[in-house]
Amino acid sequence: MTLTTHMILVSAQPIPNLTPLLDDSLGVKKVIMLVSTDMQKRSIALEAILKPRGIKVERHTVEDPWDAAMISDQVLDILTDYPNRNIALNATGGTKLMSIAAYEAFRSDDFPVFYVHPEKDRLIWVTPRQAPVELANRLKIKDYLMAYGAESVTVPSVLGVPEPVRLLTQNLLTDIDRYAIELTTLNFLAYEAKDKPRLTVTIKESPAARARLWDLIELFECAGLCSINGQQLSFADEEARFIANGGWLELHTYALCLNLKKSLDIQDVAANITIHRKPGGKDEVKNEIDVALIKENRLHLMECKTKRYQQDKDADALYKLDSLRDLVGGLQGRAMLISFNELDKTARARAKELKIAVHCKSELRNLQQHLTHWLKSDR
Repeated sequence: MTLTTHMILVSAQPIPNLTPLLDDSLGVKKVIMLVSTDMQKRSIALEAILKPRGIKVERHTVEDPWDAAMISDQVLDILTDYPNRNIALNATGGTKLMSIAAYEAFRSDDFPVFYVHPEKDRLIWVTPRQAPVELANRLKIKDYLMAYGAESVTVPSVLGVPEPVRLLTQNLLTDIDRYAIELTTLNFLAYEAKDKPRLTVTIKESPAARARLWDLIELFECAGLCSINGQQLSFADEEARFIANGGWLELHTYALCLNLKKSLDIQDVAANITIHRKPGGKDEVKNEIDVALIKENRLHLMECKTKRYQQDKDADALYKLDSLRDLVGGLQGRAMLISFNELDKTARARAKELKIAVHCKSELRNLQQHLTHWLKSDR
């Protein structure tokens, strides 16, 4: 029998609530949400994801998530509307007491119950006993972030990275030692050009005095990102200025993820994502993600850093990435810091403590291999 209705216990970790509902093989048409007062906002976010997919949503407020008898009675009342037993309980979410109370109510009259393995993304039947279900990988980045409470998510509709830019970034990393200092200078010039007329700045050093810098700028010019008139450097547009201001590493990482999308079954990948949240109903907070992808219904965040920071700033970047992963990726979220500059031993040890993968400087020549290994070790 196809169980077209699921009951879920809305919690702060919404993905196990969501993935069975998006699996077409399960054929879910309706979801009943048990929602404690502190999870109302999360339930609204889930509803916004499910309704456009044609899944009906019915919400029931749990007044006291610590009153097992009341929760059990509430669930039993709902079950009276399903004499054909066409309903299953997803016991993964909610407080432990909510889960136990709902489970006991379902079990008392032999209604089916399942649990979603949080790491293996597998539906495991508790009752009746039957083979587990490997859940389909349907989640997209925007839905994932909205499920974790984002008020809005902007994902640029960029389909790929132009070939001239791909060649440029590959050349930069092939000769990373040659251009390391010059890229820092170009980064600064691009920053200075932000508010200048026609995005134009003056290069103070002549080609004779700074040959490698001019060689580097010529690479960007060949990629169609800038032009040189005497010692005046002009960027083609704001996107070109962004690329020279360090965005090239973000685009390189994004291009590599696109290369791996098919072979590694990546569900979705995007760059330059903007999230707006209102934590606790307070003032809006904006977060930016350089590159993100979803594989096995699990969010992977990548921070791409080209600026050279002091040691304490490296730690700040790691803590910021760790915090963002927890906020929008949940317990199964993963993070990687990709840095053009080297991190010292202290920062690398900190990254290891925080379970953040780190790849820096010369390691970037083989970044696709590092990404492949990271993503294959997903489970």
